[in-house]
Amino acid sequence: MRLRRLAAELRRLRKDADLTREEVVERTGVNVTTLYRIETARVRPQARTLTALMDAYGVRDPKRSELTTLLKESAHRGWLHTFASDLPERYASYIEFESEAREVLNYECLFIPGLLQTERYARAAVSGSDPESTRARIEGRVDARLKRQEALTKDQPLKLWAIVDEAAIRRVVGGREVMLEQLEHLLAAIELPNVHLQVIPFDTGAHAGMHGSFVIMNFAEAIGPDIVYIESQAEDLFLEEEADIARYNLVSTHLRAGALSPSASASLIATAAKDLHRT
Repeated sequence: MRLRRLAAELRRLRKDADLTREEVVERTGVNVTTLYRIETARVRPQARTLTALMDAYGVRDPKRSELTTLLKESAHRGWLHTFASDLPERYASYIEFESEAREVLNYECLFIPGLLQTERYARAAVSGSDPESTRARIEGRVDARLKRQEALTKDQPLKLWAIVDEAAIRRVVGGREVMLEQLEHLLAAIELPNVHLQVIPFDTGAHAGMHGSFVIMNFAEAIGPDIVYIESQAEDLFLEEEADIARYNLVSTHLRAGALSPSASASLIATAAKDLHRT
């Protein structure tokens, strides 16, 4: 995320200096492909390259010191280092993006969204969906998931819009007791002013989310454009192209329109909990 923020700052500074990439190449000797990759956060610039760019853009302190510090910090991951050995690289990247997002839309067709999972549900979900995982890896992912949830209650909390298929509400993950606890946790979580939860009921029939789950992360302008994250058995994907973002925003619009209202969704969750009590 720091690298992404640095890239956004360098793009802005070049535009403020009214320079094209080709003109920057002439002034600095930086390869045009390298400059493009730096401005799109594909690579971390070397210190001398950053200095050359700041010179070309006429950057002075305190902005100069701020960008130099940002470059140094871009090599480090905050609390993630605690879980580094247990987390796949792309999932760790996802967590870092999420920690800097201001809004997240999470559609799930089979699971309760990770930011709203209880510890026991998370453990059952991780172990059940990845049966070959070691105990250490399972616990690492559960601990990381619980740490992520602090974003919902920090001073400037993350805004979460969660949309789930009724299948995620009805699937008894971890047994009846664990699932009851999870449903009750959902009912408590949606009381938070920054959490918006909608359920797509079974009787909706076919809907735009049936191709699979996804997350749209929205960032402050200084950090960069939105990102779509898709998790799959084959590979986790980050989509950043405007066309991809637009397509998933359109899908999310259809999902919001077809889902129950937050109050009706809470009623459905409460009914599911009562049904579990009776079994």
